[in-house]
This record gives sequence, structure tokens and C-alpha cells, in this order.
Amino acid sequence: MRTKPIAAMLSALLLIAGRSPAQDAPRVAAPEAGAQPPEMILDDGSIRLTFGEPLVVLPRGLQPSLLCMRSGALLLQAQVPEKPFPSKRIAYFSAMCTQISRDGGATWTILPLTPGENGLNMEGGAIQTRDGSILALDTYVPPGAKPGEGIGQIYVSTDDWKTVDGPRDALFDIPRAKFDGSSDDGGRPHAAMRAHRRILELPNGDLLTTLYGWLEGDATPATYAPTMMKSRALLVRSSDKGRSWKLVSTIAVDPSVGTEGFGEPVLCRTSKGPNPDRLICLMRTGRNLYAATSEDLGATWSPPREWIVAGLDVNRVELWADHYRNLKDARGKPIDENNLDELRGAAVDPDLIELRSGLLVATFGVRIPQKACWRRPDHPWNGNYLAVSRDHGQTWSAVSRITSGVLTTHYTAIEETPTDDVIYLAYDLGGWSKGMRRDVVGRTVKLERRDGSRP
Repeated sequence: MRTKPIAAMLSALLLIAGRSPAQDAPRVAAPEAGAQPPEMILDDGSIRLTFGEPLVVLPRGLQPSLLCMRSGALLLQAQVPEKPFPSKRIAYFSAMCTQISRDGGATWTILPLTPGENGLNMEGGAIQTRDGSILALDTYVPPGAKPGEGIGQIYVSTDDWKTVDGPRDALFDIPRAKFDGSSDDGGRPHAAMRAHRRILELPNGDLLTTLYGWLEGDATPATYAPTMMKSRALLVRSSDKGRSWKLVSTIAVDPSVGTEGFGEPVLCRTSKGPNPDRLICLMRTGRNLYAATSEDLGATWSPPREWIVAGLDVNRVELWADHYRNLKDARGKPIDENNLDELRGAAVDPDLIELRSGLLVATFGVRIPQKACWRRPDHPWNGNYLAVSRDHGQTWSAVSRITSGVLTTHYTAIEETPTDDVIYLAYDLGGWSKGMRRDVVGRTVKLERRDGSRP
């Protein structure tokens, strides 16, 4: 456990990673994102969305994670094409690059790692608590020494991420946890659960977050990767500032749902709604997104239901079958109605926040088709989306297509800025293939009621 000054060792890290150690570089416009401005595909006339200029904020980055501090500082992380350092602890197959902006995203400073250490993978979630402390969980929770024990990592900063204390061990008490027996979606061994997306602070100071992984008996192979088991979504709670976590409940599990089971959950508490203890969890399944709700802070959950907004049903293959009729899959089979596993789409990686005004904002990606989108991304549905709810998630009355028909991994991240009803949105352009463009794009989005009243 160490306190690390963020300004140190920058040049060494960047030279190891093959990058020049430039700091505070102004970011440039992203013409592919701006050439086709965001399009409202569902609009009841109540909310106006104003999008700021799209800027490339992390060159060569993919699949961003994001935190906005109360000072307005933005902490952004994404994978970059370098390899991670060798480590006994499980790590992502690509290195992670973290950077910070203290001027609203105009300029960014890359933050260093200690050479030889992979550092935080912020997909596990980050929060600034009411006392000003910033807590961030690494996404990987590998097994501990005892059955049902996971050992995660937590990082803490009390000065807006100028210095960071960590990693500290974060203990997870998960009865019947099953850490082995599954690969990831690339066939690599995956002896860990995953913390994901968002940490919430309750009025009494307790923290809630979500995991996805397996309990004893979970052994249904994923449709497209038989070495990968379908996962379930879990809720955990901490009463000691994230140093230890206890399992509260299973949010959703059903081996018949989707191609992956329930994963990539994101948690939201509707504190401005009729029930301030209400939780909403959006989850990926490999097909449509699903939603579950709890009215008792996660002790019990509604049955998960498909979450489809603006008619974006990824099973409606009749809407794009002709577009891909002459395209073949990796095995040489035509992508058509006789090959539904390839023709269907997929919705991925939702994010969800409640703004201080009570509006809910969700972002998500739609892949059309689920795999052929990498070779032919030009269908209009293929892209990233932003949806707004004025009634605490009951309905979604404003939906914007942020990108359309361009290459993206369909992963997004959103945070509210210190200005009410102004969010910062991050997404990527490009993909993993060699020689392919890959950049993280950032922009602001302002939400206004058209009648001038507060939401």
C-alpha cells in the first residue's frame, strides 16, 4: 500500500508504452463523430438535448470509464493497444491508460503507473463520497484463501486524485461463490468475478455496487463461446468505505436468457422518485438489455424484463436482412434468415445515472449485426445511444442516436458535471483490428426542458 504522487514517473511510463511524454495536450475535433450529428429517434417534445463539439480526448483508446469530481475534474480511463505488465494478478489483455482533465475536457494529462505495475482498472467503478473522498474499485475480484472469499483492490484519494493511496485489499464475502470454470469471451482463463460500472452512496454512508460472475451450480455455456459460462448479476454492500463487501442478493440469473447470461450491470438509485430506496439495474445479456428494480435497497428484485427503448429490438432481423444478404460469416455461411445467430444484433454495456434534477440518463450501444458490425458497420442502427426519462425510469421519452453507421465498440460512459443537467459523455470510434482507427471521443450534453421549467 503506497501513496503515489501522480506527477512522478510520467516519462518512464510513456516511454515503456511507446508514447512520447506530452502533457496537457489540447484535443482535436473528431470529424467522423461530427460529420453526422446526433439524431433524435424518439422525442415527445419535452426535453431538448444540445451536444457539444466531439473531441478526441484519448488517442488510441477504446471502451472508456469515467468519473467527474465535484470540482469538475474528469478522470477518464480506456484500454490502449500495448500489453499489460506481467502479473500474478489477473489483468485485462490490453494496458489501461488513465488521464485527467481539470478544465472541462479541453486538455488532458496522462497519469503514470509505477513501472511493472498495471494499476487500477476503473471499470470496477469510482465515486466521490459526501466527505470528498474518491474511491475506485478494480474490476477484477479473484478468489481469496477461504471459500466464498474474493480479494479485490480499492484505491483512495482525498485531494481530487492528485495523490492516490493504494491498492488496498478489498474483501468480498460471497457465499457459494464460484471463481473458476469459465473463460472470458476470448477463451482466456477467467478466475475472477467482475465489479462493474457504478458505486452508490446511501444516506447512512453505506456503499452499494454490482458484480457479475458465478455461484455454485452456474454452469450453462455461453452460446458463442462454449468455454465461457453464463453469468449472474449480484449486489454487494459495504459499511466501511469499501474495505469489505458483503453479498446482498442476486439481481438476476436465468440460464435461458441471452447468449451470455446477465453481465455488465449498472446500478442507479432514484433518490428523487416516489421511493428513495428504489434501485434500477440495467444489464447486458448478449442480446437485448434487461432491467430489474428493487423497492427495498436490493433485498429483493423484480423479475428481469427486456429493456427496449425507441423500438431498438435487436431481434428484428427483417429490418436489416437485405442490407447484409450478400455478406458471409467467418465460416463462409451467408448472413441471412437461415443464420439467425449471425444476423441478430446485440445491445451492450449500458450506463445509467440520476441527475441532481431527478432526470435519468442512460447510454448504451447497439451492434447490427452482432459480429458483422466490425466488417460492415454502415447500418443506421449500428451505433451509440442516449436516452432520457422524466419519470424515474418508467418511460424513456427522449432518445438520441449519437453515432450511426460508423465503427465503434459500442461502449459509453456518462457523468453529470458541476453544472446541473449538463453531462460529459465519452465513447469510442474504431475497433481492435490491426491498423484500425481507435480513439476515445468526449463531448458535453446539455438537457433542457422546452417549457423552461425544472425537470
